[in-house]
Amino acid sequence: MKICIVGAGAIGGLLGAYLARAGHQVSLVARGAHLSAIRARGLEVRSGGERITVSVTASDQVTDLLQQDAIFVALKANGIGAMLPRLSPLIGPKTLVVPAINGIPWWYFYREGGRFDGEPVACIDPEGNLMRSVDCGRILGCVVYAAAEVIEPGVIEHSAGRRFVLGEPDGSQSERAQCLAAALRASGLDAPLSDRIRDEVWTKLIGNLAFNPICALTASRMDEAVANPAIVALMRCVMNEGIRVGEAYGVRFQVTADQRLQMTAERIGSAKVSMLQDLERGRPIESEAIVGAVCELGRRVGIPTPVTDTIYTLISQRGKTRSAMPDGNRL
Repeated sequence: MKICIVGAGAIGGLLGAYLARAGHQVSLVARGAHLSAIRARGLEVRSGGERITVSVTASDQVTDLLQQDAIFVALKANGIGAMLPRLSPLIGPKTLVVPAINGIPWWYFYREGGRFDGEPVACIDPEGNLMRSVDCGRILGCVVYAAAEVIEPGVIEHSAGRRFVLGEPDGSQSERAQCLAAALRASGLDAPLSDRIRDEVWTKLIGNLAFNPICALTASRMDEAVANPAIVALMRCVMNEGIRVGEAYGVRFQVTADQRLQMTAERIGSAKVSMLQDLERGRPIESEAIVGAVCELGRRVGIPTPVTDTIYTLISQRGKTRSAMPDGNRL
């Protein structure tokens, strides 16, 4: 398949490396020193004792690339708005657009079937521009369970997980979804198909809702955070608020907050959450998609989220004051 990864950072680069190693025609959209290193030396992924190095086409301009069978959008939520309108040169008659992103996606209510069907999520897409930028009929949902970090330009360290759950917004088991899932599985990735992709979105989200902002605010790696009983209690409270909001939208959770905490303690280890990585690098953080959207969706259906609202206030302000400090310490 011809597959483009738009945003070839930690997760996008991990995905692209596995697909390229399996023989797919992979192209990457990256920028800066990371792009220069990929062009010069290839893209390297370090995973345990294994090292994968692939040579792929890479550019910072989508106009340099051809039409694709699938486009994975692996950008931070706050970078999607500027990129989506630029994807048209990559889109052919049957091109899939797969947002491999954190939090509530902009397409959440597309073919959702409830009373908000087709509406945008205001804090993510206040004018509905994202919904109009790409035909939502091309969207295939994707929920990523992987932890990785760009440790130097062109080099990604993969610390946990390689699961990419795919699903059609309307819950159908389409041929296009099955073909893409098969390509990912043949590349060494875990790619199950879900007929309830929003359940998957929320199952991951309740973890991110607690872990990401709280670890970022406390400058803690995951193992450090879950070793602190007071932080665990706060995380549990935030998760339970998120679960109540999700259930109000018909989401079926297969795990409790305590089970989700246990899963994380067992699987993630000393991983550094993406919000903390972004704060350290002085980059914008995904507070709206991960935290603000839950608060907004709670208000829509009258579910109070007082603790999450407080966390949202704090992490939003922290994102605004992320300027660098002496010695490169941004925390």
